[in-house]
Amino acid sequence: MCSTDKLQSIVIEAIEDKKGQKITVIDLTEISSASASAFVICQGRTNTQVSSIADNIIDEVNRRLDLKPYHTDGFRNSQWVIIDYGDLVVHVFQPETREFYNLEELWSDGVTTDIPDPE
Repeated sequence: MCSTDKLQSIVIEAIEDKKGQKITVIDLTEISSASASAFVICQGRTNTQVSSIADNIIDEVNRRLDLKPYHTDGFRNSQWVIIDYGDLVVHVFQPETREFYNLEELWSDGVTTDIPDPE
């Protein structure tokens, strides 16, 4: 099994490879009711970009760690794609959907780290 830190690093690289924006990591390890240790949240501008980001995450994690997600959902409309790796859950949103669900506020008890967008 791989470490969550290594998985998280590969996920972030895969998001950046497809020009995903506003990457946020929420550490949930101190929240006993959380079903995961961390969330990685990001956004793409269109449903095509959201799908592309999510596909790239799945492909890169599989290629580099030989790890497949336990579950994925949201590819049908690509407003919000969830990729569940157990300890790490990735959320790829379109901006309006991200704003509506506001996971950062919902999980504000976690430790939030914003990853700067590459210039």
